[in-house]
Order: sequence, then C-alpha cells, then structure tokens
Amino acid sequence: MKKRITAILLLITEIYILYQNWLIDGNFWGSLEIKLATSFSFFVLFLLLLIVFKPTVFSFIKEKEIFYNSWQEFKKNKGGLVGAVIILLLIYLAFCAPFIAPFKPDQIDYAKMKAAAPTMKHLMGTDDFGRDILSRVIYGSRVALGVAFSAVFVNAFIGISLGLISGFYGGKTDTIIMRIVETWNSIPFILLALAIIAALGKNIINVIIAVGLTGLINFARITRSAVLSVKEKEYVKAAKALGGSDYRVIKKHILPNVISPIIVIASLRVGQAILLVASLSFLGLGVQPPLSSWGTMLKRGQEYLIQAPWISLFSGFAIIITVMSFNLLGDALRDALDPKQIE
Repeated sequence: MKKRITAILLLITEIYILYQNWLIDGNFWGSLEIKLATSFSFFVLFLLLLIVFKPTVFSFIKEKEIFYNSWQEFKKNKGGLVGAVIILLLIYLAFCAPFIAPFKPDQIDYAKMKAAAPTMKHLMGTDDFGRDILSRVIYGSRVALGVAFSAVFVNAFIGISLGLISGFYGGKTDTIIMRIVETWNSIPFILLALAIIAALGKNIINVIIAVGLTGLINFARITRSAVLSVKEKEYVKAAKALGGSDYRVIKKHILPNVISPIIVIASLRVGQAILLVASLSFLGLGVQPPLSSWGTMLKRGQEYLIQAPWISLFSGFAIIITVMSFNLLGDALRDALDPKQIE
C-alpha cells in the first residue's frame, strides 16, 4: 500500500510538472534539450501509470528466480536503496533539467550580480555573475553523469575486451596483455590527462577519452579472473567440442557468466569518474564555460569562500552525494549479485 501511495504521489508530481511546462510555458517540442526532456518525461509518465494502474506487468521479475532473489537481497541493503533512489533522481534531473530548473544556467539576474545569498527566489543563492546556483547545479548533473557514464563505457569496453582475451587464451597472450595494462596503469592520471588534452584540446570528448583510458586494470583484472574460473566449466568445454568459434564461445557462454562482478565494478567506477571529471574541471582542463560543471563551480567559488561560500558549498555537496550514492549502490550490488547469497 505504501508503495502504491508513493507511486501515486510521484505521478501527481510528474503530471503537475508536465502541465506547467507543456501547457503553461509551452515547452513541449523545440530545441534538442526540450525534445530529450519531453521524450524522457513520456517514458517516466508511462512507467508511473503502469506502476499505479497495472502493477502486474512487472510480475515477470518473480518468474526469473535469479532476478527475484537478487532483488530480495538488494532490498535488504538500505544504503543501496537510498543510493539507487538518489541516482534515479539525478538521472531524472539531468534529462528534465529544462523542466525542473527555475532559471537557465547562464541567465543573469542583474539585480543580484554580487553573489547574493540564498533567498526564496534563488534557493541556493547566485554566483558572482548573478547566475542561479540551483539551476547550475541541476544542469551540472548532465555534465557529471553524461561524461562519467560515457567514460566508464569506454573504460569498460577496452578493459573487458582485454580481460576476456587475456583470460580465455592464457599463456603468452595473457602475460603480454596484462603487463601492457599494468604499465599503462602506472602512468599518473593527471599526466595522462594533461598529455591527451594538450594534444587534442579542451572539450567534453577529450575529457571522456582521458578519463576512459585510465583505470583499465580494474576491468581487465576482474574480467580476467572471472574468465579463468568460468572457462574450465563443462558447458564451455562442450561448446568448444561442438565446434563453436572462440568469438561465439566468449560471447554466448563466457561473457554472460562473468557480467555480475563487471556490473559492480562499473557502478563504483562511475563515482570515481565523476570525481576525476570534477578534478579536471577544477584545474581548468575539463568542461569549459559556458557549460555548467560542478568542478568549474568549485573553482569559481574558490575566490569567494569567505564572502560567498554557497557558490562552492552546494556544488561540493552535489559531488559528495553523487559519488557516495554510486559507492552505496556498488556495495549493495556486490552483495545482491553474489552467487552464494542468491542461491
């Protein structure tokens, strides 16, 4: 009953937000960000309607025993649930920023151009340019999550590929690949980022490349160790005996059975990537103005820590809460996806 009431309240809130933006403000279909916000809002609205009026649609989860058992284990971890809720909220804010943010991130309030303290109009105050901090924090979630997820995808794709090849073939191939990965991992992140950004320039794509090419050893080692334990199983040997190609055996029989630890390390890696992106932006090497970035806001507020601490305070809180949420989620997933727990 409590879940149903929560879903109804969320549905009412979503309908009000859409009514305010679509009918009152006329923000339905225009720029790319409005189209993305509208499309994502349709998805959220449809999902909430299903949860409220036809919850039996999700009964298929109970039919898959492994999913159901994993979900039951996950629910026991309250920290993981809190982290998951915060992450879902951040994803919603990132997609629907034009509908949620009270102002545009670069909109200047000429009456408050001296870093005004929080008021009812500007709940988190304004920066030294008179821009609303709350709006910039909301739009900053787009950069933080977008760059972090993209970088982790690059990181995971390369690391998992190397780990699969290394663990499956073993021998000299294993030795060569892992020594190369270890050597690459020994390069300090900041030096690698400086080299990449100096060579390619300062933009989001290069930040994704710089962050995505660091920490490959995490995915490579985890995947390799999982493959070493799986490749000796009977079903893998049977697939080989039936003439399955190496690619098919890896794709159909090994990768699906080593995905659990990869999911865990990926969720933890997203939090690390957010910190790395914020660090680069703080040093002036990451996301460049006029895009709103939490790291850039920290850097800008450094000059006003005494006069206007809220400039750095709220962006710093956003980084802390987001990274902590992904760490809590990763810990919960590690327990929930442990085969010993879900058997």
